[in-house]
Amino acid sequence: MATLLEILECRYPVIQGPVGALNSPKFVAAISEAGAFGMLALGFASAEEAKRLAGEVRQLTNKPFGANLMTMNPANFEILEILASLGVKTVTTSGGSPKGLIPQIHALGMKSLHVLLSLPTAIKAVQAGTDGVIVSGLESGGLRSRGSESSTMVLVPLVADHVNVPVVAAGGIADRRGYRAALALGAQGVQLGTRLIATEESPAHQVWKEAIINCGDGGTDLLPTANMNMRVIPTPKLQSEMKDPTIDLAQIYNLGFVTEAWPKGNFDLFPAGAGQVAALIKEIKSVKAVIEELVS
Repeated sequence: MATLLEILECRYPVIQGPVGALNSPKFVAAISEAGAFGMLALGFASAEEAKRLAGEVRQLTNKPFGANLMTMNPANFEILEILASLGVKTVTTSGGSPKGLIPQIHALGMKSLHVLLSLPTAIKAVQAGTDGVIVSGLESGGLRSRGSESSTMVLVPLVADHVNVPVVAAGGIADRRGYRAALALGAQGVQLGTRLIATEESPAHQVWKEAIINCGDGGTDLLPTANMNMRVIPTPKLQSEMKDPTIDLAQIYNLGFVTEAWPKGNFDLFPAGAGQVAALIKEIKSVKAVIEELVS
């Protein structure tokens, strides 16, 4: 069995949590240049967009980087061929079973890590042939299920006890304490989302970075959308709406608004995504400083 670092081929076992609204080749390249594993978010990208973004990253760095694919994207097979042609060795999959993608991933000489939220999906992903799993605890930012979920502290060792592939911990990690804790729980590495959003190189709107810096204990909440929940930092408007039982939040906050709201910092349209770990982040640092402190 290959270790996580053998799969990633980078210096540190630290993966960038991909966010579609932050698909900046410069940002991805900066993370890879700092020794971590930069990631493009190609969930619903077209083959043309994937080729442009990945090509720009490759022009900026010769270090390893990858991309996340949502399993239901019909362009995935073409995207995988493009990524392989640019020297990408590892991709992550999410949003459903990776069973249909893994044969092509392996045929192209690539490795796969599947993102999941529960033990049963971890077992199924390993049975489908994934090379590793990214275990996302309930405190993570981004999309969450509507069901009951376990925290990183519980889910990571639970999965590690039941699979024979490398485990990556995601959720609640922002500094060396979280990193060391993840390794103690049985993970071989970590995935960072919120901490990397609040960095100097991040293309996130300044209002988004400030929302993270100013987020206190209990400052995030789960916003219901059509089929999933999204962990966000509520605005005063959303806080008021959440107290009104007559308001259907899923009708007001459509995930389709994210691409317009987040780049512009218009969080009344759709609130800023962030994990609970935002409460620990009090300074905007360079990507290099974040990663070096993490693994020091």
